[in-house]
Amino acid sequence: MRRTHFIISSFTLTSILILASCRTNETANSKNVNPDAVFFDYRIWAEESREDVTVNLQYRAGGKNGTALMLHEPSKVLLDGEQLKADSAKVTGFFYEAQKPLASFPGKHVITFTSPDNKEYKEEFEFVPFTLDPDVPAVMYRGDLVFNFKGLDSVAYVGVALTDTSFRSSDINDLDTVRNGRLVIAAHRLSALTNGPINLQFYKEIEKPLNNTTKKGGRLYISYGMKREFELRGVENL
Repeated sequence: MRRTHFIISSFTLTSILILASCRTNETANSKNVNPDAVFFDYRIWAEESREDVTVNLQYRAGGKNGTALMLHEPSKVLLDGEQLKADSAKVTGFFYEAQKPLASFPGKHVITFTSPDNKEYKEEFEFVPFTLDPDVPAVMYRGDLVFNFKGLDSVAYVGVALTDTSFRSSDINDLDTVRNGRLVIAAHRLSALTNGPINLQFYKEIEKPLNNTTKKGGRLYISYGMKREFELRGVENL
């Protein structure tokens, strides 16, 4: 029987993180909140296999776990000069979201928030997806597995998940270090996998404080991931 795998990764956790961090309050709005008590919660995520990048922005009353606010004039938010419209969900509350083509999104972007007291806060971020060069071959043999990346810092931390189709194996799900674009999965770690089809995921998450906010602060979360498949064979097949 084929096993159903549950991988903990950036692109599987994104929606969970958003749901868990909000309180439901459909009547919350910026008119009723001290402008200095608004927390900025910015999340950007994408997958190589999907056409769009999602930019999700929320403004919370009192702190990172506060109620998500509906913005009323003069308060507003713009992404690269384009004003975003409010939307809401029963669990997450109010949010401001944009879907942008992944192919044209790499580079620098600016989020401009105007607070209820008409103060302007600009936050610049850079979206840099990583790539594999060369790509993962269709067949890989037991031994050290070597992957080469472009678009990462000289030292970067990347989530790595490898799963097989066996119910009994424990799989691999770790945060690994990429040095100068090179990631090596040591041969001994492959003992967690059986030979045959392997699902591979690489994902990178960045979370850091915003530079220009109210006294309550803010955070920027960026996630990007990719998926591959290959067949793992034993060295005796060489």
